[in-house]
Amino acid sequence: MKRHPIPIALGLVLVALVAVLVGAQFRIGRGAPSRSSSPTSAAAETTARATPTTNPVLDGDASAAPSVTPAETDAPPTPTPLVELADVAIVPVTNFRATPTSTTLGEVKAVLAGTSGRYKALELIAPDSDAILAALGVDRPAVATRLILAKDAAALAADLTKSGKRLAFLRADAVGPEVRALAWGDDALFGVDRVRDLADWPLTARLPVAAASAAFDPSTTWTLFAGGDIMLDRGVYETLAIKGKGADFPFDGGTADITGRCKDCSSMGWDLPYTKRTGNAGAFRALIKGADIAIANFENPAPNKWTWHTSKTVFSANPKFIDGLANAGIDYVSLANNHILDAGGNGLLQTITNVTKRGIAVSGAGRNLAAARRPAVLEAAGTKVAILGYDAIAGYYHATATKIGSAPFTAAVVKADVAAARKAGADLVIVFPHWGTEYDSTPFANQKKLARMAIDAGADMIIGNHAHWAAAMEIYRGRPIWYALGNFVFDQTWSEPTMEGITLELTFRDTELVQVHMRPHIILDKAQPNFLDPAGDGKVVMGQVFTASKGLLPW
Repeated sequence: MKRHPIPIALGLVLVALVAVLVGAQFRIGRGAPSRSSSPTSAAAETTARATPTTNPVLDGDASAAPSVTPAETDAPPTPTPLVELADVAIVPVTNFRATPTSTTLGEVKAVLAGTSGRYKALELIAPDSDAILAALGVDRPAVATRLILAKDAAALAADLTKSGKRLAFLRADAVGPEVRALAWGDDALFGVDRVRDLADWPLTARLPVAAASAAFDPSTTWTLFAGGDIMLDRGVYETLAIKGKGADFPFDGGTADITGRCKDCSSMGWDLPYTKRTGNAGAFRALIKGADIAIANFENPAPNKWTWHTSKTVFSANPKFIDGLANAGIDYVSLANNHILDAGGNGLLQTITNVTKRGIAVSGAGRNLAAARRPAVLEAAGTKVAILGYDAIAGYYHATATKIGSAPFTAAVVKADVAAARKAGADLVIVFPHWGTEYDSTPFANQKKLARMAIDAGADMIIGNHAHWAAAMEIYRGRPIWYALGNFVFDQTWSEPTMEGITLELTFRDTELVQVHMRPHIILDKAQPNFLDPAGDGKVVMGQVFTASKGLLPW
């Protein structure tokens, strides 16, 4: 049923606000010219974004341009932008690292009354504050410190980063990845479960906008799901085949709790968690299938003649279990890893056939170097996404002009491949490397150098794997780097860090990354990821990620 926006009190204060904005000639918009947003400063417009490298920040040396006075040019003066009042979607947001996923009007009132157990203050952008308070149907608090006013979206985001105890509201088109957008009750404007029609979003405020600007439209956004390492041999095969769980079992997971820990219980001396399922079966599948693009790393060959390995580190998978990936909605897997030639060159070629005939795209390995370097190209909401897979671990598996193998991760290769993908029409380029140190969440110096090299080469983001632990996140030149997501479907149940991982739920508007949700999970039955509560048991793996990200993640 269509929901109606919260009633908005209109008064003379808004008329006065419009007059002030027109007189001040605020620049409206922080992204593409067609989008509306709140008046922002230059600082707000340089807030980190995963923007395409086809729109560089600097196109030349501005200092070299000759100075021109108005008398020396016939160019007409810049007209004062027309501003009008409109019902603008607003979104509750908080600190990027915060664990809440939603809020309510009751919680807003509790914050302003000083009775919230979660937030100490409400923060709004000053020019929008009266209209947003009116839209929410609340008054300014009696205690002034419970309402903080920021000058613009960039200042508000910086405040939330410094203080994790604030709830805030932003215009929908001012929301970026540096803040965590919250659902309003059961309704979300970002992510897989977002409302698709703005009329179904219950929060709007009467705010000034540029007359020619278009309203934020959730139907034009798109989402990407990313998971870590998938391996279908060894203990996973035992669960799926010997115990009869079947190909779909890994993606049928729901939610789980950790009920305790057994000290020194694993064969390798690690503490192991006691776990229980808490329901919501199929939640993982729903997230994957709901995403416009879903990607992961395929950590084994799946040749026609496969062997079940009960131990050790040589893998091969029964191709029929690839059906589980396809049924779950996985659209792409990288084959660039240190196990992809465990069944030999012909085994790799058969793997490519067995994966792609099920409708799953691949990149990162092939018949020769040219094939291995060829990107997979997928499309979502009119945006063409190129994914380039590379292996920095097993140099002995690297392809050559005449040898089957994987794509090497070098500066020259990445630079040329990104440029070629752009020339072929890619709007967004994702680099998907296999790299780093196993069982270590902190990237080493040369790994960080490789990551920054790929961004400098024009990649829009990097999603890495190989560590079997969830690892650090970095923002470099406004673009995100995930060093490793950890295990996704794997049998390493001998330690808590190898049983836990994260999956990504990313929301884009065209090529602009506007929201990041990192979801913690734990693997049960040696094969099935189940979501952990980020505010509860999921804090362990999320804490691991944020600790490893010290000095790398400004949010």
